[in-house]
Amino acid sequence: MDQKLLGILGENMAMEFLSEKAYKIKTTNYRFKKWEVDIIAEKENTIVFVEVKTRQNDYLGEPWRAVTKAKQRQIIRVAHEYLVLHNIHQEARFDVVSIIHDPAIQRNQIEHIEDAFYAML
Repeated sequence: MDQKLLGILGENMAMEFLSEKAYKIKTTNYRFKKWEVDIIAEKENTIVFVEVKTRQNDYLGEPWRAVTKAKQRQIIRVAHEYLVLHNIHQEARFDVVSIIHDPAIQRNQIEHIEDAFYAML
């Protein structure tokens, strides 16, 4: 499976997973300039910006490890723009959904990391 299809599959699995945990999906693939946030959701009056990382195996480490400091800064920029543009004054947090989709054994491992990183003031 190519990376683009794997990414789409992972985002769909993450949305289903979050919905089952009572998250309301607000939007997906929200873009600002050249950056993007995979999922913006809401739960218990908190806006949650979710980065989804999907791999077919963990040979290179857990997928969440690919959310580098640079990627975190990009997500924070997009989140700030979203909150300002939509005049949102709720609590916000940054989560990561890390997925290993192994088609060989038809198994998915999903890890949801709440408060995976913070926006520094």
